[in-house]
Amino acid sequence: MLSFLPAPVIGVINSILLGINTLFWCILLYIPAVLKLVVPHKGFRVLCTKLIIAIAEAWVACNGAWMKLTHATRWDVKGAAELERESWYLVLSNHQSWVDILAMQRVFNRRAPFLKFFLKQQLIWVPVIGLAWWGLDFPFMKRYTREYLIKHPEKRGEDLKATRIACEKFQHTPVSVMNFVEGTRFTQAKHDKQKSSYQHLLVPKAGGVAFVLDAMGDSIETLVDVTIAYPDGAPTFWDFICGRVKDIRMEIHTVAIPSHLKGRDYSADAEHRRNVKDWLAEQWQQKDARLAEMLSRGE
Repeated sequence: MLSFLPAPVIGVINSILLGINTLFWCILLYIPAVLKLVVPHKGFRVLCTKLIIAIAEAWVACNGAWMKLTHATRWDVKGAAELERESWYLVLSNHQSWVDILAMQRVFNRRAPFLKFFLKQQLIWVPVIGLAWWGLDFPFMKRYTREYLIKHPEKRGEDLKATRIACEKFQHTPVSVMNFVEGTRFTQAKHDKQKSSYQHLLVPKAGGVAFVLDAMGDSIETLVDVTIAYPDGAPTFWDFICGRVKDIRMEIHTVAIPSHLKGRDYSADAEHRRNVKDWLAEQWQQKDARLAEMLSRGE
């Protein structure tokens, strides 16, 4: 409707709308979040979590409203009908831009359980949204480098233990546990440095996937494989806010997770590590071919 306006004007309008929308829903979310913190009853906390998720979904829906108001973006989405709200999912996606998160939230909202990401522990102190992430049960993780573990071997296994504790909160309400397994956003420079065997992807890291499957193997049965393509190149967040992204393509595929990949110790079982890496490499080969086709479509 307002897409005729100059891009910088649209950017300013959307920045204001995003800020107001985030502040309003976060303040509302704080009420059940604080109640959840001070009342120890498990059933009450589960109820608070469901209310918090409903508030977060309203925030995403309002973000979708300003996108429709100011953007002329063409959304080509396939496979969303396969999603179910009452399922437990492991969600994997390629990663090219911070726009990926907004795009996935828009497509997944109220079709699947709310997307939850593993976050660095320091992010809990981010103003306004840090407490919101805590209330939503986003797992805050402290990762140790290989060099640190060599000096402090007693810390080995702490990351898996923390993952299991975080994932215990997901047992009572359906969840989509999201992981960008490339570990960083794709750039050609990173691709070349890695000498990646994939044309459009970086090499996936299996550890995060394995930790979730080790901790939640009894709950998660389905992988949701998301492939995102930007035919005009990966946009910046400001490009998206300004309505400069003309075309977003997304394909969603649901895949049963093999039972032999669940509930084992990735850090101590060499055979299990190999199996998880082989399975993930197979998914990534298919994604690479899919992404090549999506980018060439319509050319």
